[in-house]
Amino acid sequence: MRFIIFTFLIMAAQSLSAQTYYLFTGTYTNGPSKGIYVFRFNSSTGTLSPAGTIATENPSYLALSKDNQTVYAVNENGGDKKPTISAFSFNHETATLKLLNAQPANGDAPCYVSVDALNKWVVAGNYSGGNFSVYPIQSGGNIGEAVQVVAHAGSSVDKDRQEKPHVHSVVFTPDKRFLAVADLGTDKIYLYPFNADSKKPIGETPMEFPTTPGAGPRHIVFHKTMPYAYVIEELSGNVTAYKYFGGKLTRIQSISSHPAGFKGEIGSAAIRISGDGRFLYASNRGSSNTISIFALNKKTGKLSSKGFQDCLGEGPRDFNIDPSGRYLVCVNGKSNQLVVFARNKATGLLTPSGTPVEIPTPVSVEFMYMK
Repeated sequence: MRFIIFTFLIMAAQSLSAQTYYLFTGTYTNGPSKGIYVFRFNSSTGTLSPAGTIATENPSYLALSKDNQTVYAVNENGGDKKPTISAFSFNHETATLKLLNAQPANGDAPCYVSVDALNKWVVAGNYSGGNFSVYPIQSGGNIGEAVQVVAHAGSSVDKDRQEKPHVHSVVFTPDKRFLAVADLGTDKIYLYPFNADSKKPIGETPMEFPTTPGAGPRHIVFHKTMPYAYVIEELSGNVTAYKYFGGKLTRIQSISSHPAGFKGEIGSAAIRISGDGRFLYASNRGSSNTISIFALNKKTGKLSSKGFQDCLGEGPRDFNIDPSGRYLVCVNGKSNQLVVFARNKATGLLTPSGTPVEIPTPVSVEFMYMK
């Protein structure tokens, strides 16, 4: 009996270790790209296999529904083509996406989209519009008409990049009480009260937390189990750590995401925390083209640099860690590729794994559990 149980446990562990996930990549379609690309990702080997594509214009940033049935995308259009927010149903058996509907973005250059933890609301941030829109999720995953459009006002010290508000990310806090908005143009993080059960879920009066003038806050991420938040600053190239408690952010550290003495062009982009909460990663575009690796002290929330991984391409606009924690997939937008790195869970360090996958102008990447 013990032998049978032991054998079963080994088989179960092997099954888990060979888990396959879906990977979705949003792109810009002003070149040969068609739209959203779907891959199967083997977490045992770190290999990507093409699974499908759906044509849609400039689906630059993606978010997944909490039931893994729907993919939401911003359509970052410009000129005569109106920017929209789109919903796509996903068929797990055929790995195909189907357009459900789309709604106006209510602002120019939508660049970020999030879904709340209860799967009731979609929020999209508009970079050039300096605002964000709030949409109800309807039956089947469809997006309803926006119930709120919230605009920012102000500017900051960089007259070329911060001449007006530029909402760059909209993220729900883990306690489900607030929507955190990073505005590159005003150099502020805003915390808006959030009530998922309200017909207008975003409170009118946010708390505002200024960053260092000229920092350019881009993306914000919250630790899942500890009271900390981290912001990657596009213009300064720093990661700033905050203690998050009672709806307030208290700055505890600011650390460069570049090596000491770096003199090149700054252009930091994405930020993620590993599933075990022990490491934080940030991507750097500009002339660096690296992913910086930090150990995260759970007692203090502070970061310590562990190294820098060359992204093996240009323009690492986004990256993500697969649910097994074994691999990190980096999106190199300028060199048209996805690059897979093996991840050492003990040290957090990265090692190139396999041959990069060619894909035209990729922008973002999301993992979904395969049913």
